[in-house]
Amino acid sequence: MSKLVIRNIGLLLSGKMEKPILDADCIIAVDGKIVAIGKAADMDLSGAETVVDAKGVTLAPGLIDSHIHPVIGDYTPRQQQLSWIDSTLNGGVTTMISAGEVHLPGRPKDIVGLKALAIASQRWYENFRPSGVKVHAGAPVIEQGLEEHDFKEMADAGVKLLGEVGLGTVKDGPTAKKMVDWARKYGMQSTIHTGGPSIPGSGLIDADVVLEAGTDVIGHINGGHSALPDDQIVCLCESCQAGLEIVHNGNERAALLTLNTARELKQLDRVILGTDGPAGSGVQPLGILRMIAMLSSLGNVPAEIAFCFGTGNTARQRELDVGLIEEGYCADFVLMDQAQHAPGKTILESVELGNLPGVGMTIIDGKVTSRRSRNTPPAGDIPLIEGE
Repeated sequence: MSKLVIRNIGLLLSGKMEKPILDADCIIAVDGKIVAIGKAADMDLSGAETVVDAKGVTLAPGLIDSHIHPVIGDYTPRQQQLSWIDSTLNGGVTTMISAGEVHLPGRPKDIVGLKALAIASQRWYENFRPSGVKVHAGAPVIEQGLEEHDFKEMADAGVKLLGEVGLGTVKDGPTAKKMVDWARKYGMQSTIHTGGPSIPGSGLIDADVVLEAGTDVIGHINGGHSALPDDQIVCLCESCQAGLEIVHNGNERAALLTLNTARELKQLDRVILGTDGPAGSGVQPLGILRMIAMLSSLGNVPAEIAFCFGTGNTARQRELDVGLIEEGYCADFVLMDQAQHAPGKTILESVELGNLPGVGMTIIDGKVTSRRSRNTPPAGDIPLIEGE
């Protein structure tokens, strides 16, 4: 067995809105899964293959980006950029979820081709994790002509996601609902494009279409890039129970409107975060951290709750075994500290003032995957691996 011990944790964020801070200073993982959380003085730390001295910094579940558009490996032709996923790992993100592999040059739109692309995308990210990051991909963009047996075929082959409804030729509510229902029948989660067109070929998807389609997630409810009118955003929040996905590439004012509406409804647990990159706005390695700091500072949300938007809320919405500090969950962590010379007495207060923390280490499945981040501001303290 491979045993990991992380001791001397200064602050432990759980990812759970109902209890965002845990009274613990140590975590033990075996074979990539969390097996114990508590006080080091009361735990068996012997026999560890790796011992991390957290040096009193904060540990949180690895961040989750709920909305990306990958293509293949760690390359995006959209921005002609290599190693964008590795760069995002340096922003604390350990899991990414595709909303469609739409930027593949010559993306097939015929039924046979789109199914083949979905299955291939699912396979190559299952077989290859860029820098260790878990990329859930293979998200077909639905087109006119798909039938129920096509969804069963893709699901049987391992496809578990639908790309953004509306990016293909299916843009009307009745057709979208029929296909979303077929996908759900075979265990596939769905997301819908929301707002104005983002790429040539996409179109306006308004509140009526979103509600009729009935997807699991309202993709970029704050627009990707152009948001819907305020009354439609409020209507979406009030009229369904789908995940409310706020993205970095969207309208920040609309993001705050969504946050405030969800709070009034006492449904902050529906708020999840994505970047919607790579896209015209580029690649955002620190996008999830920036969204957490923005929503906390401008939306008057305690930082420990804002971190849940990018961890546990998404994990629960997406039915993942990451994103929560809980026994049996994957040992995927980000260790971070208040940035050097950043205002605020603590890391949480600093984030509530709009500042990014400094990432000192990421861990995926109990293995250290990155050390001091090359992208965040430098952390005050950095975790160490004992014996190095």
